[in-house]
Amino acid sequence: MANWITRLALDADAPALAQCIDRAYAVYADALPDLPAVSEGIAGDIAENFVWVVELENRIIGGLVLVAGTHHLTLANVAVDPDQTGKGIGKALLDLAVSEARRLNKVELRLSTHVQMLGNVALYTRLGWQETGRAGNKVHMSKPVQAAPSQ
Repeated sequence: MANWITRLALDADAPALAQCIDRAYAVYADALPDLPAVSEGIAGDIAENFVWVVELENRIIGGLVLVAGTHHLTLANVAVDPDQTGKGIGKALLDLAVSEARRLNKVELRLSTHVQMLGNVALYTRLGWQETGRAGNKVHMSKPVQAAPSQ
């Protein structure tokens, strides 16, 4: 059983969440000089969007940022501290995104990832995401969200 907790982010979480995001993307920094500042604006995201953190022993080790559109949620950021990869945290965050889309009656999840992050594209494809287009250095993907099964 996982010993981390997932909770909505608080304003005070912004610096620690930004640090977690920066650590998660650091592996790409040298190889992708056109990678945007992925943690920039996280305080605004916490104030304006749906943001969760994953916490372990009072330390933020993951995060998820969802932005609501009319009929969809955009997965603006998902990050797991590199020291915590392989423990199911990323999958749990992606499952949370699906749950939130259902809760908010959204029919689709969307995301964009860097065209050179081939592992990310492959992972999302395995998880049922479909490529919807490319523009510049971005690969756009979507995943339909079906209503939760009735009980």
